[in-house]
Amino acid sequence: MKKLKTWVVVILLFFTYTLCPILHTYATELDTSGEQDTQSEESDMQEGAENTDSTALFDNAGIEISAPSAILMEASTGTIIYEKNSKEQLRPASITKIMTLIIIFDALEAGKISLEDEVTVSEYAASMGGSQVFLEPGEVQTVDTMIKCIAVASANDACVAMAEYIYGSEAEFVNQMNERAKGLGMSSTHFVNCNGLDVDGHMTSAYDVALMSRELIVKYPQIHNYSTIWMENITHVTKKGSTEFGLTNTNKLIRQYEYATGLKTGSTSLAKYCVSATASKNNIELIAVIMAAPDYKIRFADATTLLNFGYGKCQVYADDSKEPLPELAVKKGKERSVGCEYADNFKYLDVTGADLSTIEKETQLSESVDAPVNKGDVAGKVVYKLNGKEIGYTKILFTNSVEEAKYMDYFMRTLKLFTL
Repeated sequence: MKKLKTWVVVILLFFTYTLCPILHTYATELDTSGEQDTQSEESDMQEGAENTDSTALFDNAGIEISAPSAILMEASTGTIIYEKNSKEQLRPASITKIMTLIIIFDALEAGKISLEDEVTVSEYAASMGGSQVFLEPGEVQTVDTMIKCIAVASANDACVAMAEYIYGSEAEFVNQMNERAKGLGMSSTHFVNCNGLDVDGHMTSAYDVALMSRELIVKYPQIHNYSTIWMENITHVTKKGSTEFGLTNTNKLIRQYEYATGLKTGSTSLAKYCVSATASKNNIELIAVIMAAPDYKIRFADATTLLNFGYGKCQVYADDSKEPLPELAVKKGKERSVGCEYADNFKYLDVTGADLSTIEKETQLSESVDAPVNKGDVAGKVVYKLNGKEIGYTKILFTNSVEEAKYMDYFMRTLKLFTL
């Protein structure tokens, strides 16, 4: 009996080290014979799910914008519909606070702070001039109230109080603002403070403001719960007692434009009048940025002109009916198959009036793949076409990693065959 067992082990080892890899390859090839390899190399793939190119669809749209710098962007795709001197560096005034709010919501998402946290106002924060809600040193307000003060009343004092609460100092908070701006590709931007008061070197552009506005409303849509408030009272509790203070939205479009959802105004003597105006109509969200307008009426009139122009041109296609993806066979892998998933939801902005119901899509995906496979690598793509012309695509990614099979893996598979 012992001799028999010894011979069985010898035979198994012979299969493992000589015949198994050959048989495994042959079997895999049989399983996948006749397939057409439609997988493209990742290096050949072009970004197609979003259009964030800075070239506008309409450079000269026949519309009159009085402000020297402006841009109109569709939020879900990042497509620029119209621009006028959008890369020119200008002072941003209080539209700086869009990035301040991004950093605050980043901290909320990370669990670093919560809306119920109580923030104590420092003497430095209370000393801010310009637009403010007259917070006093030692006064305590919740994070939720501070966000209202910033988003609705453009409170400089609340900005600094939040900066100090989250990062210990305004300087470190501003460092985070600049890092975040760099990550968004805001190449014309440098922040010196968190509230937008005029100071040398504190600059941005209409294009960069659109980028950060998009980041705020797409990643943190709850901002609209604050930016759409028209009037609301907060309560100051200080050594002098308790008093009510009324917040009134600085963005008059909230009352004047039917589809307005925000976002932020700004004005100083040097920056003049600025606004990043967001609106939503028929599930299309637009961002209109106006900078350095000569007065507040013109900034709102220009923003309204851009928004109306956009809604007269835009329609968005979104693929909400994606088919389930198959598992792919893995050649020479520890696992026999690997799952796939869509990288994102494909959206396409049309301004030509085309019939978007005629959009066709084609899934380009191999039936098998060679090990090793890395989670998140590109497995294929879904290509979308309108009237026979490709309009974009979305990537298909591997859901998990599969290592290349070693001799021991072949041995175990062979052993299972003998023990079945």
